[in-house]
Formats: sequence, structure tokens, C-alpha cells
Amino acid sequence: MLEWIGRFLARLHEVGARRSFTQRLRVDGSGQARAALSWLLAHDVLPPAALGGWRRAAEAALDAVDAAFARLPDLTLLRLHGDCHIGNLLWTPEGPHFVDLDDAVTGPAVQDLWMLLGGDRQEMQAQLGALLDGYETLRDFDRRELALIEPLRTLRLIQHSAWIARRWDDPAFPIAFPSFESPAYWDQQATQLREQLDAMEGPALVA
Repeated sequence: MLEWIGRFLARLHEVGARRSFTQRLRVDGSGQARAALSWLLAHDVLPPAALGGWRRAAEAALDAVDAAFARLPDLTLLRLHGDCHIGNLLWTPEGPHFVDLDDAVTGPAVQDLWMLLGGDRQEMQAQLGALLDGYETLRDFDRRELALIEPLRTLRLIQHSAWIARRWDDPAFPIAFPSFESPAYWDQQATQLREQLDAMEGPALVA
């Protein structure tokens, strides 16, 4: 199944590489996440007790993200699905199909691969290997992009919190995220961001 998904993504990316978006956002550093951070701070979303720790962790993590992208100055960017996780994948007798294209972006190919990985490092490496076995039957993949998996995960952590905050007036969101306004939620987010700093300093996945 993962090889099949990999082949499908390669086909998607072949089309994505043919031309450029004119209006979509770009995933080429911390820009979107820094905008999300600024919005959260400007709208006083965080409880005062958790603000300092989360802000320091977020700013340090985003500096590390920018450093990771800076090490790949000649990165190839193309049109992507952008939110390529298992919840946006449907299966038919003809194979996998992705839905929910509202987050389509310009970025590196690995953005459409990393969210399909889960489990411990060994499990993720096996899953990545299967995805790339399928992907590379139809399209080359720049293995240097594997160093961006943890930076991309870091960006998603910050942007996801802003996504919740922007929609907090929707009655469904307080039900779905009951701890969002508590210091505990933001302390946990700060811990995850510090863990991401360690992950970004460690070795990248290989396949």
C-alpha cells in the first residue's frame, strides 16, 4: 500500500512540477509559522503563565528550521498537496486518492511524504523506504530533503495551534480541543518544540 501511495504521489508531483502556483503559500522556511506565532501573540491567545516558555521554545525552534533550509539553498520546489496525511487519503478499487486540497502549497517534495510516517524511528524508516520504492519508479527524489522532515514537523506544530485559535469561535473547536486555553496545553506544546530542537540536531531518517 505504501509503495502504491508513493507511485501516486510521484504522479501528482510530475503534474505539480509542470508549472507554478500564482497565489498559494510557499514552504521554504519559517515564514508561515512566524506569521502564526505573531498572530497568536498579538491576539493574547496564550495564558500568561505559559507565554514565556512557549515563546522561547517556538522562536528557538524556528531559528533551527531556517538553518535547516539554509543548508539546502538549491532546493527544488514544486506544487504539492501540502496536507498529505492518512486522514486525507481515500481508497477505491483503482487505488489511493487524496482529498482536501485547500492547503495546497509550493514546497519540497518531502512535504507530501513525511506526514504519512508514524511510530518509532525504525518503523518510520521502513515506511519511508516503501514510499520511496514506489515514488522512485516514476520520479527522482532528492534524498537531501530527508533532513527537512523534523523542521517541517516543527512548522506544523506551531501552525496547527494558530489554526485552532483562528477558529475558536466555531462551537466545534472547544469541544474538540478542550484543554486549548489551559496552561497545560501550551506547556506541552513548549515541551514538544524543545524535543523538536533535539530532533533537528540529530541524524535524519535514511531510506
